[in-house]
Amino acid sequence: MEKVVIKKPFFIFNPKSYMYGEDLLELVEIAEKLSEERDVSIFVTAPYADLAAVKSKAENVIVTAQHMEGLKPGKGMGHVLPESLYQAGARATFLNHAENPMTLSELNKAIERADQLGIVTIACADTIKEARAIAMLEPDIILCEPTELIGTGQVSDADYIKETNEAIKEINPDILVMQAAGITTADDVYRTISLGADGTGCTSGIVLAKDPKQMLVDMVEAAEKAAIENK
Repeated sequence: MEKVVIKKPFFIFNPKSYMYGEDLLELVEIAEKLSEERDVSIFVTAPYADLAAVKSKAENVIVTAQHMEGLKPGKGMGHVLPESLYQAGARATFLNHAENPMTLSELNKAIERADQLGIVTIACADTIKEARAIAMLEPDIILCEPTELIGTGQVSDADYIKETNEAIKEINPDILVMQAAGITTADDVYRTISLGADGTGCTSGIVLAKDPKQMLVDMVEAAEKAAIENK
C-alpha cells in the first residue's frame, strides 16, 4: 500500500491524552482547513478510540496513532494491531515515544509491519547515538527530542538540532527529521524549521494555550513562513 506524501515542512499536533472526543474534533477541523490553505503537511494524533472519528473529519490531515506494535492478526489480547489502526483511518504512527518506549527489536518489527501496510512511521530518539541507531531501521521520520526537555518549554539547543539532523541524513538522506522538544510558541516553530528541521510539532503549547485554535494556526503559519524564508 502506498504511503501518504509528506510535504516539507510538516507539523504534528500531538494532544496525547489531554484532548479527546468533541474537543479534539474541533481542533481537527481547524487543522483540516489549514492543510487546505497552507503548503504544510499536518498530522494529528488521537487516542485509539478517537481515530475513526478524527478520520471522518479529515481528508487532508494525516490521522496518526499514538503507538503501534509489530503484531500480526491472531493472538495478542490487549496489544495494538496495525491492521486495526489502518482500518480506523490511521496513516501514520508514533513509535518509541519517551512515554511508551520500545526495545530496538520491537521498534524494528513495528516499522516493518507499518511498511507493509503503508503507514508512515515517526520514531522517537533521545540522544544523537540513539538517532543514529534508529536511522538504520529506516523509519520515515525520526523525532529527535531529548527526554528531559519534553513538556518543559525549554527547546533543544541549536547544536543538538544541527548535529542530529546531520547524523541522520548521513545515514539515510531520505529520512525526514523532526525536532520538537519544548515547542511552546510560534517563534519556537519558526526557529526550529529555520535551523534545518524538516518538521516540528507540539502538545502542551497548544492544548494549554489560552486559545488552542489560534495557537495551532499560528504555529502552522510559522512553519510555512520559516520554510519559505530559509530556502
